[in-house]
Amino acid sequence: MKTLALVALLGTLAGCASAAADRAPVASAALAAAAGQPAAAWSDARQLVLVITPGQDATSGRLRAFDRVDGGWKPAAGAFDVSVGRSGLAWGIGLHPPQPGLAKREGDGRAPEGVFRIGTAFGYAGSARTGLAYAPMSASHWCVDVDGAPLYNRIVDARQVGEAAVAGSSEPMRRDLHADGDQRYRLGFVIEHNADGRAGGGSCIFAHLWKAPGEPTAGCTAMDPASMDRLLVWLRADARPVLVQLTEADAARLAAAWRLPSLAD
Repeated sequence: MKTLALVALLGTLAGCASAAADRAPVASAALAAAAGQPAAAWSDARQLVLVITPGQDATSGRLRAFDRVDGGWKPAAGAFDVSVGRSGLAWGIGLHPPQPGLAKREGDGRAPEGVFRIGTAFGYAGSARTGLAYAPMSASHWCVDVDGAPLYNRIVDARQVGEAAVAGSSEPMRRDLHADGDQRYRLGFVIEHNADGRAGGGSCIFAHLWKAPGEPTAGCTAMDPASMDRLLVWLRADARPVLVQLTEADAARLAAAWRLPSLAD
């Protein structure tokens, strides 16, 4: 169980229930792509969370977890259902090289497709059972989703950055206090999409609890509370975990180059 000091949290978390990150892996991804070895950009990952959806416009999929053992991926747990963006998937900004097809944009209702570092866990409680760094959220924490704002795609504490910095944002991190008791952010973790805060690239992308079974999100990946609990207990920051989120067709196309694990349950 790890707790991240709030002062360290500010300005570093890239974060979606409403309608950061290392710079080196992003650079590594570009170099690896140029060398024809995209999987090298996440070769240090010893845990992998794999989400596969039936197609680009699908709003649900299956999540599988894997440990790297002797150079290969071995299942760590059984598969379970998740929901994704209400408009499906679009290519995000992460560790993977650029891909042909629709690119994710702010407000498009699509979850990011690609490979992303798993960042800090967060929630309403003061602590959580997880091997990830954990940041408890308060009523003054917001994820800035205002395109062009100086703190775009960052979780910040308005008490420290000022109310003007979060003006217009629709992402309070304590949705129970700001959105009629909403429990979706009671427990979750950051998906490090668009970690550099590229304008218009999409913001505040998390794995979090779903509002109801199978209900799609505004661009996050959601699941039931029991599955989230198990996933967080298993995840470890020192294992450099990644999320790989793909359609079935793209997973088949990229399986060899990205050294993906088997898709069988």
